[in-house]
Amino acid sequence: MDSHQNADGAVAARLREVRRRIAESLASAVGEAPLSTTLVAVSKTHPVEAVEEALAVGQRVFGENRVQEAKSKFPDLKARFPDLELHLIGPLQTNKVKDAVALFDVIQTLDRPKLAEALADEMAKSGRRPRCLIEVNTGEEPQKAGIAPADVESFLADCRNRLGLPVTGLMCIPPVDEEPAMHFALLSDMARRLGLAEISMGMSGDYETAIRFGATHVRVGTAIFGSRPYPAG
Repeated sequence: MDSHQNADGAVAARLREVRRRIAESLASAVGEAPLSTTLVAVSKTHPVEAVEEALAVGQRVFGENRVQEAKSKFPDLKARFPDLELHLIGPLQTNKVKDAVALFDVIQTLDRPKLAEALADEMAKSGRRPRCLIEVNTGEEPQKAGIAPADVESFLADCRNRLGLPVTGLMCIPPVDEEPAMHFALLSDMARRLGLAEISMGMSGDYETAIRFGATHVRVGTAIFGSRPYPAG
């Protein structure tokens, strides 16, 4: 169907543009910028067909917000593309930990002690050990999930030393009404001080800024897949 092909073509074109801008940001950055930045294509609410088109032009790293949605889309794709890497970038309820550990390769939203305990238990049972990133509440917003900056070091030590979790980095979502650069700088400094290699920050509106501050992973959805499709009311 023509409209379907047009939509598919649009995903590929937007993906190429985002990649171009990432390369440009890396080339022009000085100091803090990483050697490379991994593009996590955020496919939440978009159909399998959109993911397949991204796969067709070489994208292999994807992010999903909800365990249930990822379960409906990715098991078959992962069977067909063994090098596909799937990141959980939305909040994780403890009753979904078993499914999350089975399906995801990276869990970017380790945001509380109770979840750390549940993940450690499930990893011990299943033998599967997805990498974990600690979500840091850089704006210390009371309504938002994440570990307060002052508590990250002790939380990391507990996750690694007592629970044996494979924590490899930090992640943040800056407050919507604040300049993101200061939050990116804070997260980057914290990761460097703690010896953590992965820094996930930056989304469709600010990923170029995030790269300048050292993002090793950027989470881009709308700029690749377009506006999220919502069911007709």
